[in-house]
Amino acid sequence: MATMTEPTIDTAQLAHLQTWQGQSETLSDTLTATPIAALSATLDRDDPAPAPGTTVPPLWHWLYFLPHARQSEIGPDGHPKRGGFLPPVPLPRRMWAGGRLRWEMQGDGANPLQVGQQVQRTSTIQSVKHKAGRSGELLFVLVEHQYRNAQGLALTEEHDIVYRSAAQPGDPAPTPQKPPLEGQAAWSRTIVPDDVLLFRYSALTFNGHRIHYDRKYVTEVEGYPGLIVHGPLIATLLLDLLRRSLPGAQVLTFDFRAVRPTFDLHPFSVHGRPSSDGKSVELWAQDHEGWLTMQGTATLA
Repeated sequence: MATMTEPTIDTAQLAHLQTWQGQSETLSDTLTATPIAALSATLDRDDPAPAPGTTVPPLWHWLYFLPHARQSEIGPDGHPKRGGFLPPVPLPRRMWAGGRLRWEMQGDGANPLQVGQQVQRTSTIQSVKHKAGRSGELLFVLVEHQYRNAQGLALTEEHDIVYRSAAQPGDPAPTPQKPPLEGQAAWSRTIVPDDVLLFRYSALTFNGHRIHYDRKYVTEVEGYPGLIVHGPLIATLLLDLLRRSLPGAQVLTFDFRAVRPTFDLHPFSVHGRPSSDGKSVELWAQDHEGWLTMQGTATLA
């Protein structure tokens, strides 16, 4: 049986971390065509070259507003050192836990993000919460992002970040879950998460987190069995499955949560099932053993 390590976040430290709640920053970026074309190639899509006015596919806005920390500011895990906009959480393992997105309407219609637009992103830390799990401490940071173009608010996103204790010998594995709609998928696709796919997505998102490309680090320091497939990449593949299966569908909202890590050691699969009225789609990912790794719901116009 695993023994719980001593807490590394006491009441005073948590109160200090919670002073980051309400902190905000605003950045600007131009939605250029090259990242869109590059991700299209990475996902093995046969899309036309993106021209000015091309709508940015859902979740592909993650190709913009990338962190540009100087090399001297990078921490041992490949992320920028703790502090600054995000609180300096002392727990060593950081993961993308999920999110909720709403594509906004302006006037009588949609207000999509499009290639060529100048966009502002305002990010605000909404909450910092602490809890103890079976395998150690957890700290959750909720960040809200609002994206605005010349027409106004285009996209609102809530991003869940979880920080975890260091791996300990004998830590219990996450309790596996079967997908609620197992065997009922209308669409399915198998993904081979090889080193090249993970490298290309890391490069496109300027993500230096070593868990996605440094096998020695991820196995010996963070205690995982293999390279971890990016949570945002899996979420993108879920909506990519929707786009392949329902070309032209307009996504209004997408809620998703990561349930279990996915490693590069085996292929995994993504699945979807539309509702009977066609207004929503249940989406999920499974590992090679059939366990649920990510679950999401998209609503459609």
